[in-house]
Amino acid sequence: MPAVALGVLAGLGVQAGVAPPASAAPQSATTVATAGAGADPAFYDPPADLPAADGSLIRTEALPLALSLPGVHGPLPGKATRLMYKSTDSAGGPVAVTGAYIEPSTPWKGGGPRPVVALAPGTMGQGDECAASKALGKPLSLDEGSVSIGYENLAIYRFLGKGVAVVVTDYVGLGTTDRPHTYVNRLDGGHAVLDAVRAARALPQASVTADSPVGLYGYSEGGGATASAAELQASYAPEVKLAGSYVGAPPADLTAVLHAVDGSSLSAALGWSINGFLQSEPALKPIVDTHINEKGRTALNDLSRMCIGDGLFAYGGRASSSWTKSGASLADVVKGEPALQTFLARQRLGSLTPSSPVRLATGTSDDLVPHEQARRLAADWCAKGAPVTYVPVRILPLPEKLLNHFLPLIADQGAAVDWVTDRLAGKPATTDCRAVAR
Repeated sequence: MPAVALGVLAGLGVQAGVAPPASAAPQSATTVATAGAGADPAFYDPPADLPAADGSLIRTEALPLALSLPGVHGPLPGKATRLMYKSTDSAGGPVAVTGAYIEPSTPWKGGGPRPVVALAPGTMGQGDECAASKALGKPLSLDEGSVSIGYENLAIYRFLGKGVAVVVTDYVGLGTTDRPHTYVNRLDGGHAVLDAVRAARALPQASVTADSPVGLYGYSEGGGATASAAELQASYAPEVKLAGSYVGAPPADLTAVLHAVDGSSLSAALGWSINGFLQSEPALKPIVDTHINEKGRTALNDLSRMCIGDGLFAYGGRASSSWTKSGASLADVVKGEPALQTFLARQRLGSLTPSSPVRLATGTSDDLVPHEQARRLAADWCAKGAPVTYVPVRILPLPEKLLNHFLPLIADQGAAVDWVTDRLAGKPATTDCRAVAR
């Protein structure tokens, strides 16, 4: 793996654990995901019976924020509550999802009721200890041989400092011990984000209500989830009126992303994707078993309990051809398997139309979650008449794909937070689809 990934880990704050030893016996994805529950295992164990209504609270508990200071209106930046709420997975079944709600101490000065932002985290990994809600309590964790830093906390605290409440989703299967995380699954991600808003409104101690303006914020995996939520809102959660959605570097076309990620520092994402796809579409298992060799099976088992830092160190730079029996890349395997093509096509964003303002930003030099496929999503939405603000983030290309993907997150974060806050304050968005042109 390129040494520059060390700088990415330190500068951006990612989660890293200890990879299982090479001699460890392979386990099923479900087994290792359960084994990696980490802190607060009792809370993250879903009950056998779930409520009927999406967004219903299953359980809550106080979540002490590690970075907290005394303030005039209470501890700064606010008081956090750990959540478990009910959602619907891509198969239409009930699923428990965890997350956290943070009530800010800073008053909201934008007029009207306090707004809430649902934050969809970027790639955290697949081990349950990687959940973003856990990073709020332990932004730097050295427990159980792992090192984790919550890199989404900066954006969260920026919103809290503006008096905006924040609810964070851990996604389906990340944190909860009943199944592997269904990484980059379009429906699972969009549902989890929208149901997080419903769960926040249901909290008795929350100041947000059904009248509170709602914003969405997400980058990378989070950008895909907020894009999906913006598309699904009208049909899945019509009562959740969106003021605006930030969609950063979305993996809109997973086939294009598959090509770009293969052999990069983030090759681990290929394994997280396969594990998640098998969870949501078990019919794909015979196809995977036909093509994946023993080395590939070991990698999938390892990755199912790894955070992003583990993935960078253990599998950075690996080519997927080393995981297949034929030596073909995963992209070539997909080309020869219509069922895989159909599944990936169902994950593609852009077939539905957001009805509320969207700010889609992508780095023009991003060659990990490629700029062109993200720009294409903006163009698809524009062609359908969606209110799109398209922002090409121009940063000089570097030899390391991971930096080309993450530097726009840093460079654009302040502007993205301000844009969402302006929408929550009722300021109209200036949309101009002519900017989507190359």
